[in-house]
Amino acid sequence: MRLQSTIIIASALAAGSVAFAAEKASKDDKYEIREVGEAKSCINRSSIRSTDVIDDQTIDFKMRNGDIYRNRLPNKCSGLAFEEAFSYKTSTNRLCSVDIIHVLSQTGGRLDSRGACGLGKFQQIEKIPKAATED
Repeated sequence: MRLQSTIIIASALAAGSVAFAAEKASKDDKYEIREVGEAKSCINRSSIRSTDVIDDQTIDFKMRNGDIYRNRLPNKCSGLAFEEAFSYKTSTNRLCSVDIIHVLSQTGGRLDSRGACGLGKFQQIEKIPKAATED
C-alpha cells in the first residue's frame, strides 16, 4: 500500500491550524545552538510534533521525544520566513533531504503555493538559553 499524503506544517501545527506571521528578529537570538552527532538524510514524519521556521533557509523540526532537528535548506526559500507555513508530499513515512517543500501563503482566505524549495540534511541540535551559558 502506498501512502500518499499532504502535510501542512506551521508553527501552530499542534493547535491544528496554520500560522501566518510578519517578519521579526531571529528566533535564535536568545539561544546558543549546539550540533549533536552527524546529520541525517531523513527523519520519520510520524515523529514530528511541530516546526519552527527560523528564516528563509532554516527550519527546526521538533520531535515527539523532545529532540530538535535543524534543516538548513541549500538555498534561500523566498517567503518562508514571512509566511511560516509550508507543505510537502511524500509516499513514505520519511521526510528526506531529497524532498521538496512548498511555501504557503494565505490570499483572500485560501492557501496558495508560492514556490518550491529543496530540503537539506537534518542536523540534531540543542538550544541552550544564552542566559544559562553566560557567567
